[in-house]
Amino acid sequence: MAEYLRIATEEAFAPPELIALWRSMLEEGTCDDPGFVSLHGFYLRSKAERPAWVTSRLADLGELRIADMDAAGIDRQVISLTCPGTQVLDRDRAVAMATLANDQLAEACRRHPDRFSGLTAIAPQDPAAAAEEIERGRGLGLAGVIVNSHTGGEYLDDRKFWPIFEAAESLDTPIYLHPNTPPRTMIGPMLEAGLDSAIYGFAVETGLHLLRIITAGVFDAFPRLRIVVGHLGEALPFWLYRLDYMHAATVKAGRYPSMKPIRRKPSDYLRSNVWVTTSGMAWAPAIMFCREVLGPDRVMYAMDYPYQYAPGEVAAQDALPLDAVAKKAFFQGIAEQVFGL
Repeated sequence: MAEYLRIATEEAFAPPELIALWRSMLEEGTCDDPGFVSLHGFYLRSKAERPAWVTSRLADLGELRIADMDAAGIDRQVISLTCPGTQVLDRDRAVAMATLANDQLAEACRRHPDRFSGLTAIAPQDPAAAAEEIERGRGLGLAGVIVNSHTGGEYLDDRKFWPIFEAAESLDTPIYLHPNTPPRTMIGPMLEAGLDSAIYGFAVETGLHLLRIITAGVFDAFPRLRIVVGHLGEALPFWLYRLDYMHAATVKAGRYPSMKPIRRKPSDYLRSNVWVTTSGMAWAPAIMFCREVLGPDRVMYAMDYPYQYAPGEVAAQDALPLDAVAKKAFFQGIAEQVFGL
C-alpha cells in the first residue's frame, strides 16, 4: 500500500444540463465555433465506444466515478468543469450555467468529502459576475477556479478580464488554466490535419494563453496570483531559455507596442506563480525534466479523467525515481498546499 494519497488534480465533469445544451447547439447549428463543433461534435455524436464512455463519466459525480478511482488507485479527484465549459455560451446562459455547475459540484463534494474536491466555474463573458462567483465558490467550499482558456477568441490578458485575477488573488485561490480547442483565428491548419485538440492544438492554444498573461504583466500587477496548468505546462518548460532570450531582445528592440517590459524574466514567473500537473503526460523523462527546470515543488500529479483514463499510467508514476518524501509531495502534498485541501 502506498504511503501517500494519490490526488488527481485535472479531472473533468459536465452537468447533464450542459451536455444537453451542447447537443441542442450542435443539432440546431447555433454555435459556429469550429473547435467546439470538432471536439463535442465527436464526443456527443460518435457511435464509437470511447466517446460514449467519456460522456457518461463526465455527467457522473457518484458511484461510476468513484469505482473508476478505486480501480486506478486514486484517492481524491480535484474536479472541474470540462472545456469549453460556459465559455462557448452567450453571457446570460454562461452565468446561469456556471452557477448550476458550481452548485452541483459543491453538493457532490459534500456527499463525498474524502474523495472529491472541486473548482469554481465562471463565465468570463461577464468579468464582474465571474469575480462574484469566485467568492461564492469559496463559500461553497470549492478549492480554486477553472478557466477553459479562451472565450470566443479572447484571452485573459485583456484588462477587461482582470477583475477575475483580482478576485482570485484577494481570496488566495488558484486558477486552473485548462485547454480549449484553438479559436477560429488559429485552428484552420490544425483542424484540416486532425491536430486541433489534445494531440497538439490544446497545448499550442493554452501555452499561448499563459504566455500572453506573463508578457502582459499580469503577475506584476497581481504578484500573489497562482495559476495551474496541465500537461506539464503545455510545453513551455522546454522553451524557458528561448522565451527569456527572445523576450528580452524583443522588448529592447521595441518591435511590438503590445510587448512592454516586465519586472522579471518569463521563466521567473513560471517558477514562482505557476504550477504544472502531469495530466495526460505520464512520461518519466518529461516529468523529471520539469521538476529540474521549474523546481520539484512546482510539479504535481493529475490523470485527465475521463478523457485519458489509463490506470497503468498511475503505476508508471508510482515508479518515478523519487524518494519517499518527494513522491508523497508529488502525489499529495503539493496539491494539498496549492488547493488548500
